[in-house]
Amino acid sequence: MKPKTNEDRLVEISVLGEVTPPPAGRNPWAVHAESGKVASYPSVGGIVYGIRTGDSCIDIEADHVEAGVSVSYFGQTWPNNAGNYGLNLYACVGNVATVINGGAKGKKGAVTGKHGGIEHVLVDFDEKTKDKLVIGDKMQIRAKGVGLKFTNFDGVSIMNASPALVSAMALNVKGGKLEVPVTHVIPAKIMGSGLGATSAASGDYDIQMFDEAVNKEYKLGTLRFGDIVAITDADSTYGRIFRTGAITVGVVVHSICHTAGHGPGVCTLFASTEGRIKPIVDKDANLKFILGLK
Repeated sequence: MKPKTNEDRLVEISVLGEVTPPPAGRNPWAVHAESGKVASYPSVGGIVYGIRTGDSCIDIEADHVEAGVSVSYFGQTWPNNAGNYGLNLYACVGNVATVINGGAKGKKGAVTGKHGGIEHVLVDFDEKTKDKLVIGDKMQIRAKGVGLKFTNFDGVSIMNASPALVSAMALNVKGGKLEVPVTHVIPAKIMGSGLGATSAASGDYDIQMFDEAVNKEYKLGTLRFGDIVAITDADSTYGRIFRTGAITVGVVVHSICHTAGHGPGVCTLFASTEGRIKPIVDKDANLKFILGLK
């Protein structure tokens, strides 16, 4: 049975983002968790050239790098930067972003995730468009997805996902569970930064990769930007917690990290307290293929 949603009842609303510069502090060092060594790496923000959704998020010299274009909005600062929080809440994976000024005006991209802490929305554009973009260029996102839910079965919450993404994901309901194609099935015991957040309606939390035996067992070295992954014994229905039997499905949004408790970030798409999600391993369960990114 194909899952049905309340898409026809959703409100589509505009949010604005700007290509945000890569921030840095006076101390440029990342401290390696295994050795205590320090090093500097490219990190969050900016326009990342030559790396897109579908590329490895492991085999690069990076720390929290976001593939594609990083977007935030600081034009409204009251209260507590409400404009950027609105952008991060309402923009959903699969929404269309249209550049509204500059050399890339009129070009369209796809929202591919959200990165918490730094509070960035991530947008995939082709390389020719990225060459025309500059820091500060604005883009409007037709945000649709907040309030999305399944109408023909219960027990699975949807968040951060557009109706377009959900309809493109080859989901199936069988035996009272939602079958979801994923590239990896990951145990909650290695989830780190972001755990304990009171909401998973934006942001992400990280897959720790500091245990080589676990990395090999779960094939974490093959993780890519845009991979759809399942996390077992993890409940993100409200906040991010460990719960035996629960399951969360999300999308990989940023690269490998070297500091303790961090790693590739996962933005939640589906969550079930009762474990009513069945992951189906499929190497092509990546936004590159699901959204047809070219």
